[in-house]
Parts: sequence; C-alpha cells; structure tokens
Amino acid sequence: MKFEQFLLRILESKRNRWIVIGLVLLALMGSVMMIPTKLVLAKMLPGKSANTFSIYIDTATNASIKEIREVAQCVVQELKKEPEVTDMETFLGQGAPLDYAGLVKGSAFKRFQNQAEIVVNLTDKKYRDEPSFMMVHRIRPRIQRTCGSLYPNTTIKFIEMPSGPPTLATIVVEVYAKDDKMLRKTAQRVAQILGETEGLVDIDIMLDDIYTTYMLSPNKEKIIRSGLSVDQVNKIIYLGFKGMPVAVKNTKDQQDQVPIFVRLNDDSRIVTGESKAALEKKLSALRLMNQRGMMVPLIEVVDIKKRSSSPTIFRKDLKNLAIITAECDMVSQVYPLLDAREKMLEMMQDEYNMSKVPGISTFMFDLNAVDKKTDEPVLIRWAGEMKVSLDTFRDLGGAFIAALILMFLLMVVYYKSFALSGIVLAGSFLSIIGVIVGHWITDKISLAFADVNFFLTATSLIGFISLMGISARGSLLLIDFSRSLMQDEGMEKNHAIARSTATRAKPILMTAVAIILGSLLLSTDPIFGGLGIALIFGSIAATLVALFFIPVLMSNAKAMDPHIEESLCHDDSEEEKKSGRICVLTDNIKEMLFPPKECNDDDNEPLRHQDLVTKFTDILKNLLRQIKESLQKWRKK
Repeated sequence: MKFEQFLLRILESKRNRWIVIGLVLLALMGSVMMIPTKLVLAKMLPGKSANTFSIYIDTATNASIKEIREVAQCVVQELKKEPEVTDMETFLGQGAPLDYAGLVKGSAFKRFQNQAEIVVNLTDKKYRDEPSFMMVHRIRPRIQRTCGSLYPNTTIKFIEMPSGPPTLATIVVEVYAKDDKMLRKTAQRVAQILGETEGLVDIDIMLDDIYTTYMLSPNKEKIIRSGLSVDQVNKIIYLGFKGMPVAVKNTKDQQDQVPIFVRLNDDSRIVTGESKAALEKKLSALRLMNQRGMMVPLIEVVDIKKRSSSPTIFRKDLKNLAIITAECDMVSQVYPLLDAREKMLEMMQDEYNMSKVPGISTFMFDLNAVDKKTDEPVLIRWAGEMKVSLDTFRDLGGAFIAALILMFLLMVVYYKSFALSGIVLAGSFLSIIGVIVGHWITDKISLAFADVNFFLTATSLIGFISLMGISARGSLLLIDFSRSLMQDEGMEKNHAIARSTATRAKPILMTAVAIILGSLLLSTDPIFGGLGIALIFGSIAATLVALFFIPVLMSNAKAMDPHIEESLCHDDSEEEKKSGRICVLTDNIKEMLFPPKECNDDDNEPLRHQDLVTKFTDILKNLLRQIKESLQKWRKK
C-alpha cells in the first residue's frame, strides 16, 4: 500500500508527472548519446577464443620458394617460444586444408611459390588464461617486426576463427578504375592511409607486383649455323632450368611406371642476381654439343628480351578493381573505418576531387574520387565485415520497425485508441535505455578485470527486439486492470491506475527476476553475451518504466477516462463536428477504421455497425473479385 500511496502522489501532482517524464526523456537521450560519444562501442560480433589460428605469408610476386621458406621458418621459431602452442603445420606454395575462415579468404586457390600458410594449434582454451585473440594481439608486432623485414614486400597476416559469417577481411576497400596505373596509385594511397589509422593492422594490397622479366627467344638463324635444332635448344633450356621427365622406370613392386625427372642442380641453374648480365653469365656457362661434336655456348643461340611482368587482372561486375584488406586489432571496425574515411577525404584532396556517395544505403560510406589531371573517376567502396554489419543492422532494424508497426496495429484493433497503443509501444521501446546502459556498465567491468572491451553487438539488438513483447505485456496488464477498476467499481482514474500498478507490481517484478536469472548464464558466453546483457538490463529498465512512467502516461491520456453510454452515440450536428477536430484527414481515417455508433431515436440505444474484421473482409472480397474480372478480360484478349 505504501507504493500505491507513493504512486498516487505522483499522479495527483502535475509537477511530479512532468518530473517523471523529464527524467525518462533525459535517460533516453543520455543512453542514445553513449553510442556516438563512444562510451558504448558497437561491433558486429565480439572476439572469439579458439584453439587454433592461422598465419598467411605472402612475399613479393617474383620471390622464390627459398625466400618464403625462410620467412616461414622465422615465424615458426618465434612461435616455438610460446608455451601455449602445441604444434604447427606449414604449407609452402599452397593453402592449408579449408577451415571456416579459409572458405572466403581464398585459401583453396593458393598455388604460387610466394605463398605459404601456417596453422597453429593451441592448448584447450579451458586450460589457458589468455584467449587466442589476446595472444594474437601480443605476438603480432613481434613476429611482423622480426620476420616481415627479411625480404621486401612481405606481408604476414594473422587469421583468427570468426565469430560469425566469415569475410575476406574485417576491413575491405575496393578501388574501381579503368586505367591500371590509376588503380595502383589509388590503391597505394588508400593502403598508406589505412596503415596510419590507429587500430588497423595486417594491411595488404591484393595486386601482383610488377617486376622485370627476361624472355629467352631461340635465334633460328644462329641455331642453324651452329649445327643445332630449335627443338633441341628449347628442350635443353626447359630441361635445365625447369626440369622434365625424360624416361620411366619399371619395378615389380609397383603397377605404374615411375617417371625419371631430370633437372640441373641448384648451383648450375640458379641465377645469382636479377640483372641481364647475371643471366648472360649463367647462359655462357651452359654449352650444347652440335652435330659435329663441337660445344656451343647457349648464349650464342638465344636472344634475351627484357619485359615487364603481366599481373593478374581482378574484375568485379565487369569493372577492374584493386582490393585492400586490413584487420582490426582489439577494436571495432566501425571507428577505424570512419577515421580512415575522414583521412581519405582530407589527405587525397591534393590529387583527387573527393566527394561522398549521396543517399542512405549500405554503400553510404563509399567515396567518389576524380583525378585532377586526367578527370578519370575512381570509386572507393567499403566492403568486408563492415558491409555485413550494415546489412545485418539494416535487417534487424527492419525487423524492429516491422515489430513496432504490427504491435501498434494490434493494439489499435484491441483498444480502438491510438493513445493507448502509443503507451504500450513507449513501454516496449524504452527498454533500450537499460540495454545501452547495461553494456556501458559491463564494458567498465570487463576493462577492469580482463582489459577487454565489451561491445554492443548484433546479438544485443536481437535481445532488445525480443524484449519488446515482454515489455508490452506489463503495459497491457496495467491498462486493462485500470479500465476494469474504473468500469466495474467506479473508481477514480488516478486511484484506479495506482491500485492496478501496485497490485501488478509483484508479478511484473517476478517476471523480470525470472528473465534476469535465466540470462545470467547466457551473459557469460563470448558470442551471445550481448544477448544476455540486453535481456538483463533491458528487463530492469522495462520494469521501472512499467511501474513509474506508464502510469504517468495513462493518467495523462484522455482515452483512459471513463466513457458514458451517451458518448458512444454519434451526433451529426455541425457544432459537434467543429468542436475538438484537429485534422480532417485523421478524423476520416479514424472514422473509416472505427466507425462511430449511431443512436436509435426511439430508445436512444447505440446501433452496432460492422466490426473491423468484417469491413476488411468485404474489402478483400471486392479486391479479389476485381482481380478475377481483370484476369478473365486478359484471357479473352
């Protein structure tokens, strides 16, 4: 009863009601502002501690297998210093067996000698104090500093098992341009800006390096004069440097023949240096015997042609593109992306006319760049996990709006009042205060004990949406109970609201306690922790809103006033039409959906019109009939 008297004092005082409304609005604005002020950090999915991770190594496009082996061995030696590492597998010139992350990262397509993958297995996470993502965060700078500097253009990327849908990288920038030189120049500028952005690591440009190659072309005239054949020269060159099977060996132990592979040893075939003179020196040391038994130096019968390499052309949607990838180091992908985007707009103004892509869509972070010298357009598009995040939040936002609309329509059908329906929606939506504040509190606790941020994730939004139905239940019970007290017992409105709230307070609190206790275990999960926190703190906020804010809104709502029977009758007098009318459109809509009851002149009793379901049924029948007639006319034609 003390709570009832306390609530009645709030409802009876206009000043107290405005204080409650002001406090709730202030809490709503303050909680929402926590997201742009970075008090609460948003992310698609949090980090996941796993028992394995991979390391992708890429050297220069013209690097040999020897160079990639040295870099891989350096990485392995550094990993051996970690006691949590149980074993490792190194794959040179190929990708590792496909895992969840490698499905979209192109691991199955790696077949070049400048590529390697290392799969690192750790002790079980139950027996480790350090999560795998914290270990990667700790050892990444050391390994990249020690092993990444062995050869130029070497990139070492640490690939963790994703918590959700795998993407090519956390941050993916796609640069579209027609000219290859413009494409490479813009990609270099973008990669440079990403490297200067705090929180981004493992920057890589997915383009082949352009390097100098030397083509050996047999000189037919010199070959004929030397007593050799073109086929002989071609085969010897290929045999010496590349190698080829020249015969087979039959054994009684094997059914198939064993090919005999012949190639020059490493000292004879490897060219020391990358200059044309070094190649000429090596070819001078190789001699062929002609038909007269004379030894002819190979350099005498071949021409050396210098040319640039032919890089791989990447295309998407029939457009040439370059892809720049980056990973986030213990931060959300949202904030480094926004920082890098602002830096691009500022730092690339010297060479490009930069502009943002207009409109609001999942491509709203894209940039348009026009070269000042050539007027060639360049599109800078953001993809990767950020695109997945935008698509996910768009879908969840659409589901949230759809849930609000359906709930509102259902409440309108039930109460025949827009005001009461709005009160129910307000009670459902205001649980967002607890969701955001709860993540802020949990983030501070997580930083204090584990030095890891706790993010507002997609699972948090799922928890918020699921809370809407639970939160609406409390408001529905309060409205129905209050109206029942006013109609059946003739109780005054504020007294009825206070009595119903005090009576239903214990069931509302018990429901909230049950949700909180049921979500405690869920809140400790690394993936669905956001869902648990949203349910726990959202339930607390929804309970406080239902016990204090909803009664204030009910007290202010005219729809909660007790109606006498005469008010149900519809009077067509002009004065009645003019009084209290705000908007002709809203009156027409309300009259169409909920037609007023007319009074019988004889006994002054309200006449019943067709209900809403019947009216909608008739509309649907007419619509179906018109569609049927249109189809019949179309068939006749």
